[in-house]
Amino acid sequence: MAVAALRQENDFDLQAPAPSRREVLGRYRNLREMSKRHHCKALDFLSRAAILHQARRLGLADGSTLILESMDELILAFDLAIHTAPPGRSRAIDRYARSAQFAPGSEEALVLEAMRNACFAVVEVQCRHEAAGLIVTDLFRNVEFWLVDEGLEMSLPEGTVYATRYCTPDRFSMTCGVGMPVDLPLLRDAIESVPSLLRKSRTEVIKDRRFAEAIYRTAIAAGIMEGVTYLDPPATGDAA
Repeated sequence: MAVAALRQENDFDLQAPAPSRREVLGRYRNLREMSKRHHCKALDFLSRAAILHQARRLGLADGSTLILESMDELILAFDLAIHTAPPGRSRAIDRYARSAQFAPGSEEALVLEAMRNACFAVVEVQCRHEAAGLIVTDLFRNVEFWLVDEGLEMSLPEGTVYATRYCTPDRFSMTCGVGMPVDLPLLRDAIESVPSLLRKSRTEVIKDRRFAEAIYRTAIAAGIMEGVTYLDPPATGDAA
């Protein structure tokens, strides 16, 4: 269903008038701020024990002590703790959504619903979008879509393979604030670190919460996160 929706979205994009860069970035920044607020509030639905448990699984904690090269590494633990959960357990993003008091159909409600349906993906950059952002291919789902992220647009050349979690609150998709460049050896090492993934199809692997965890853990161990910096786009300014 998600793939079909994205394909319909792409068809719509081909028929609709091309928006300006100013329009796209203005819309993106507004949605990004809502997304950041939702993520911050979702953290209130995580216990310290849950965060430490996820940090230990990524090799970022020893007992109750965090071991970090940078605070950016902890964002990976937050991502998994918010957006995933073991079978039979609820996700923090869903617990937060049940408690939220947003009017049905409001912008805040739409963004939160998009975040609840966020997908983890390994994407390859195809080209720059004519207005803003990137055209990328989700390599495991074999679907192409429009991804808007100011930092990635500036820093990722064509052909880059990038692991991230994304949601689609509008005509374009955007990341959920986490990701890193990956290559084939890292993907292979990540899958082999969870032997049961070797028996799954590509579509089953990408939906398995343990795959995202394995990629994050492998990237941290390989030192890839030392070269990744998460920066917020400017709050105001010329988007032209």
